[in-house]
Amino acid sequence: MAAIIEVCPNCTINSVAKAVEIANDGDTIIVKKGLYQEVGIEINKPITLKGEKGAVIDGQEKGEIILVTADDVTIDGLEIINIGSSHLEDYSAVRLREVENFIVENLIIRNPFFAIYLEKSNHGTVRNNKVYGTAESEFTSGNGIQLWYSHYNTLDNNEMIQMRDGIYFEFSNHNIISNNISKNSVRYGLHFMFSNNDLVKGNSYINNGAGIAIMFSKEMEMYHNTFKDNWGAASYGVLLKEATDAKITHNTFERNTTALNIEGSTRILYKNNDFISNGWAINSRGANYKNIFTKNNFLNNSFDLAYKGGMNENSFNGNYWSEYNGYDLDRDGIGDVPYRPVKLFSYLVNKSPEAIVLLRSMFIDIVDFSERVSPVFTPDNLLDETPLMKKVIHD
Repeated sequence: MAAIIEVCPNCTINSVAKAVEIANDGDTIIVKKGLYQEVGIEINKPITLKGEKGAVIDGQEKGEIILVTADDVTIDGLEIINIGSSHLEDYSAVRLREVENFIVENLIIRNPFFAIYLEKSNHGTVRNNKVYGTAESEFTSGNGIQLWYSHYNTLDNNEMIQMRDGIYFEFSNHNIISNNISKNSVRYGLHFMFSNNDLVKGNSYINNGAGIAIMFSKEMEMYHNTFKDNWGAASYGVLLKEATDAKITHNTFERNTTALNIEGSTRILYKNNDFISNGWAINSRGANYKNIFTKNNFLNNSFDLAYKGGMNENSFNGNYWSEYNGYDLDRDGIGDVPYRPVKLFSYLVNKSPEAIVLLRSMFIDIVDFSERVSPVFTPDNLLDETPLMKKVIHD
């Protein structure tokens, strides 16, 4: 029969590690309020480790705190602080190694190197955790939640602040990332490398080096996410490099240096997104093929589109552009004159960034008007043939 084991500073059992050692399969360990200075706790049996409010495990910056090597483990409600850093090992507050059917929830993790690390671990849930990092450089800091060769997991309602990457995936497929917040990440709020078939929904990426990076990955789906205030010389809402067969829909990109930075990506659907007051809404840097942009709202961006390379069967039809000055004589809601979203000035700024100081000048308005009338530098077949007269109301 499962037992409950209590741990407190003045109890007979005053060590979390000791409680784990004596526990049997299915037992629950309750950690009472207090400070426990421990590292190297290994959970190698299916138990529940639950912290009451005020239960704090302090690693004193000496190394990894909890290692899980058994299936069916739940860790709930602890505060874990001062994990310690290393140039040789990725010390974590909680590491799960080659396990299944786990739950990690309601943790508060402060001053970690890595916070929660899934290593070849599948069919688990990581939810309602808060990670408070102090990262200043990507070379001296770790990630909030990291998955390595880990599949079919759910990451829900976690908050990561000031880590290298809020969440990082490498060779990890069929995961759900929902309702999380990544803020002030040094590099990326969410980072995919060689990961496929993951779903990203309802998340917020605010004031990061960049919001999401999707690299060498395919068949991703992203919707109802917010990318906001990701500013800097190399900052993006979403960076796609060598991504294929993805759907990016119903997202909001607001006040980013570049909302979408795309390179070497193919067969991506961009639909029902709002691009609001960004520097560049879209920067297509070349080698992009068969992408579709439709039913998006482009609202008051400095540049709606920067484009390099041939058209490569990319389509930009059926969007709303706040800069469009055409007319609709037949009142079908579609402009009678095609819209050219690429401005000559955008081309000039890409060549000479210092030219941005001329952004609001009358001279630039004249230059852009002349390019629209007789394109020389911008692709003459890059058009929205069916620009919308009213903003798209997303379903």
